[in-house]
Amino acid sequence: MKAVKKTSEHKTTSEAVKLGKTETKALKKSETKALKSTDTKKLGISASRAKKIKHSYKVKDPENSILLKLKDGDVVIEMFPEDAPNHVARIKELVRAGFYNGLKFHRVIDGFMAQTGCPYGTGTGGSGKKLKAEFNKRPHKRGTVSMARSMLPDSADSQFFICFGDCDWLNGQYTVWGEVTSGMTYVDNIKKGDGPNGAVSNPDEIISMTVIADL
Repeated sequence: MKAVKKTSEHKTTSEAVKLGKTETKALKKSETKALKSTDTKKLGISASRAKKIKHSYKVKDPENSILLKLKDGDVVIEMFPEDAPNHVARIKELVRAGFYNGLKFHRVIDGFMAQTGCPYGTGTGGSGKKLKAEFNKRPHKRGTVSMARSMLPDSADSQFFICFGDCDWLNGQYTVWGEVTSGMTYVDNIKKGDGPNGAVSNPDEIISMTVIADL
């Protein structure tokens, strides 16, 4: 690199940007430094731009649609409030509270389903609110999103699973509340389990879940 010749009239680039201690003390802190992460995400996005982003997901009802962000891409889940109103309402409540963000897909069985929603990452926990079963006629097929539960019908809480393929034997026994309408290939890429009953070591996580109407 060619050296820059110093003169009395011109300073080098490095000298021109260097401030003294008295000058740096006078500088104010960045106005964005104290903002929460939820606020910084909104910076620089106009209302029209946000509207375009929302409409880009092409869902029938943004209020009853979920954007699930996975490591490989975005997954859109359209919900069925007409078939499982209480479950849909509770899922949206938990999503809006940020409950699912960072939770693990703790049980994933190749060809069957990927399960998540346990705050402990073990399949033993939930949000603390049990839901009365809303079994319906929706079939368990590829892309179906349904609630996990114990042997008791009214024991569903926050855990749910996404079917990799058709699972007819589950029909009428678990509450179906949604269906993947976009990004199913990203669901296919969720790390599979090799432990007992599909337990996953170093499992993939939910990056975030958002109601599309809130984007």
